[in-house]
Amino acid sequence: NYLLGVGRADCTGPVTQVPLMGYANPDQVGGGLLTHLYSRAFIVADPADSRRVVFVSADIGMMSQRVRMEVLGRLKSKYGDLYRQDNVILSGTHTHSGPAGYFQYTLFWITSKGLIRPSLNAIVNGIVKSIDIAHENMKRGRLFINRGTVENSQINRSPFSYLANPESERSRYSSNTDKEMVILKMVDEDGQELGLISWFAVHPVSMNNTNRLVNSDNMGYASYLFEQEKNKGMLPGEGSFVAAFASSNLGDVSPNTRGPTCVNTGESCDNPQSTCPVGGAAMCMAKGPGRDMFESTRIIGQNIYLKAKELYEKASQEVRGPLSTAHQWVNMSDVLVELNATHTVKTCKPALGHSFAAGTIDGVGAFNFTQGAVEGDPFWDQIRDQLLGEPSNETKACHKPKPILFSTGEMTWPRPWHPDIVDVQITAIGSLAIVAVPGEFTTMSGRRLREAVKSEFDSHGTPKMNVVIAGLCNVYTHYITTYEEYQVQRYEAASTIYGPHTLSAYIQLYRGLARAIATNTTQDLPRGPEPPLFNIGNLTLLPSLGAEKAPANKAFGDVLQEVRHQYRVGEVVEVTFVGANPRNSAENATEHNFLTVERYTNTSGSWHVVQNGASWDTRFYWTKGSLGQSNVTIEWHVPPGTELGTYRVRYFGHYKKRVQVIRTITVPFEGSSAAFEIT
Repeated sequence: NYLLGVGRADCTGPVTQVPLMGYANPDQVGGGLLTHLYSRAFIVADPADSRRVVFVSADIGMMSQRVRMEVLGRLKSKYGDLYRQDNVILSGTHTHSGPAGYFQYTLFWITSKGLIRPSLNAIVNGIVKSIDIAHENMKRGRLFINRGTVENSQINRSPFSYLANPESERSRYSSNTDKEMVILKMVDEDGQELGLISWFAVHPVSMNNTNRLVNSDNMGYASYLFEQEKNKGMLPGEGSFVAAFASSNLGDVSPNTRGPTCVNTGESCDNPQSTCPVGGAAMCMAKGPGRDMFESTRIIGQNIYLKAKELYEKASQEVRGPLSTAHQWVNMSDVLVELNATHTVKTCKPALGHSFAAGTIDGVGAFNFTQGAVEGDPFWDQIRDQLLGEPSNETKACHKPKPILFSTGEMTWPRPWHPDIVDVQITAIGSLAIVAVPGEFTTMSGRRLREAVKSEFDSHGTPKMNVVIAGLCNVYTHYITTYEEYQVQRYEAASTIYGPHTLSAYIQLYRGLARAIATNTTQDLPRGPEPPLFNIGNLTLLPSLGAEKAPANKAFGDVLQEVRHQYRVGEVVEVTFVGANPRNSAENATEHNFLTVERYTNTSGSWHVVQNGASWDTRFYWTKGSLGQSNVTIEWHVPPGTELGTYRVRYFGHYKKRVQVIRTITVPFEGSSAAFEIT
């Protein structure tokens, strides 16, 4: 028996004017909300002693070192040495539709408008709160594991890189993606269901880089379906059952199953350069299974949910045994790797290659680079040299054949551009080993890592371990390809920042952690160099929040465009209000609900909330006008199964009111549509 706790907390943050994190497209700035983002925390403790492990999956692009350091600091001041860097895993789902700006390394500032405190704070507060809730609700319980195959939900987006791996290795696998889902089911000793963690490798990029609404993409939709199913009668985001759909080795895996096609001509661009005859690489985009990105998100999310539900219901293999954790900080720019008895290689200072700027078929780059560039482009090289200085000969040689675009490891102004100090971490819960990796391992890289860790356990007397990779953990270091994939220099390889031997270095390090767990010597592992925490202050290009006005003869929350009198199921209810910047609300409260859909009950003569802003059926848009004015439009896409009757839509906001020449205060307000019928 273990002690188990689960918790969920909002971590949405500012939904307007902040760039979204993932596609690195500076034009993709938040303009509203499709659904809230959550941090989901799971604690497993040994009732007999103080051993415990924490796994957190948050609906964000990736964990950043800054978030992790602040979370660990908060946990230390609250709980002493109970929750530490070795027993807390923080993982991001990798949605590309969450707010950016929570990084301390300079590279990420370029497309994030700097460091955005409200973004960072919302994530840190949400993670800590989810852990607090789990901590306060610990009960005796049992864990079950299950695994199965998910079909029709992924493709390899760099198949030509995958083909560079040895034929003898590829022939051992039936697919160029990992289709296996692993789930962990949690129940208390009375059999009451507590939660689930699923690990499955696919990019949450069903929502493409034209999207402006904050949301948790396909993985978040799977969580939503599972939690709605288990928390019957509760609003989205409420209820005690917590279902996390966590990331894994998704580096080269896309959910856009119809594959890469030329936007302008409709023909396939599934070629080594992902380029189109007319318009080049910028025209090559992968399509999901749906009519539009909203439908694709639901289709892929539902596939993943249905498989998890089936595995959860059938899970019978119990997880038993001791808890142990192994963690080290490593300087990844300087690891000596023993490939064999006679051959030693080393990792490099971080650098990004030309194909990094090309982007992928899921999100095209902002520059005119094609994937698979092994020659530099003189124009960009010159711009880079002026902006950023020439890479040293040592870095150039170390990264070969990568043509270096940004030699980030040699760039320190105004702060270092990329991390050197990286977390490597494994936690073992009985027969389950969670390998927490600091980035995006490709399909084959993940297979090699899992196999290496498993064989280390096997050869030290701990056979039959279930080894699962948790992606985007603790600190973001982009991609990790195999040595062979690296030679092809597509996007994933160009983004393997520590050079061609990055994977070999990680395999050596994680083998060491697995060996320490298997031989019970984790206390002898060197801690390694602690990561730096930069004093950054408020370095942001976000527009400041000034005083706001309603139009003449109107007040905040007044309706500008009213609903119709009646709608049918399947139609879209739409209402526009005199609005204010939603950032005011995010900076005022951690979890602000912008909207409700309410149904009138004749028997009680009162309104009851049936949907909120966390629902996938509502959409909240903010449009900035001039002179401190703005509008908010709320849509409700009336879902099948909606009860007939009388409804209304309400809006809750905050506006900035000037009280002195330079001082403003934040004032809450609300608005409501007229009543309408669903017939």
